Formats: sequence, structure tokens, C-alpha cells
Amino acid sequence: MKIVVLAVGKMRDRNMSAICDDYVQRARRHVPVEIVEVEDDAALARRLPTRGELIALEPGGDAWTTEALAKHVEKQMLHGTQTIAFLIGGALGLPPAVVKKASRRLSLSNLTLPHRLARVVLCEQLYRAMTIIRGEPYHH
Repeated sequence: MKIVVLAVGKMRDRNMSAICDDYVQRARRHVPVEIVEVEDDAALARRLPTRGELIALEPGGDAWTTEALAKHVEKQMLHGTQTIAFLIGGALGLPPAVVKKASRRLSLSNLTLPHRLARVVLCEQLYRAMTIIRGEPYHH
């Protein structure tokens, strides 16, 4: 299985980019992770994986705990899901047509997060989920 973070916009802040890259590298010890940055909503729609699960990061989506995220990822791994793609929109969010294609909507917080910060939080949570699945101590 592979995890893809498909995001509109580039990570311009070097510090945030470094933090995100660090968590992605850590998560890659356990599962392939790919960050795909696209220019706009149209490019996002064109890059949606044809196989696997699409999860739209959306305000008003389901508020999972880290443990619930880990259980979901583990379940997908065990069921042979080819790809889990987490979709992050630009400053205006995801286009409704893309959200409709997603099988799940996930909210990282009740707070409104800038889309680049949401990417950092997601990358950290994916790494944390991997440590839970592997029984490593990081998540405590």
C-alpha cells in the first residue's frame, strides 16, 4: 500500500516544509509515502488516483482520533488497498466535485487551519499512526 498526500500549492515556508519532510521520511520507514503538489484545482482533479481510497480533508468532516486514523490505515493495509490519497485543497478548500469523489471526509481540527499547516499536521499524524500500527513508543 502507498499513502499519497495530494495538495494544491507548494510549501513555500522552508521551516514548515522541513518539518513536513521530516515526518514523511519517518513514515517512509514503514510505508511508501508520496507528496504530490499541484498548481490548482483542475490539476488536483486530474491527479486523483484511479485505484484506492480518497479522503478529503474538509471542515465538517469526521473528527478521528489518532488511534482511529491508525486503525483505518491498518485496515486498508490488511485489505490490500493499493493507495490511500489524502486530498488537501488550496486557500479556498477542495472543489465540491473532488469532495464528491472521496469516500471519506476528514477534519483535522474544529479550528480553521491554513492549508499548508494542515499538511504538516497530516504528515505528523500519518507518522504517528504508523508508530501505533508498529507498536512503537512515539505515539504516547
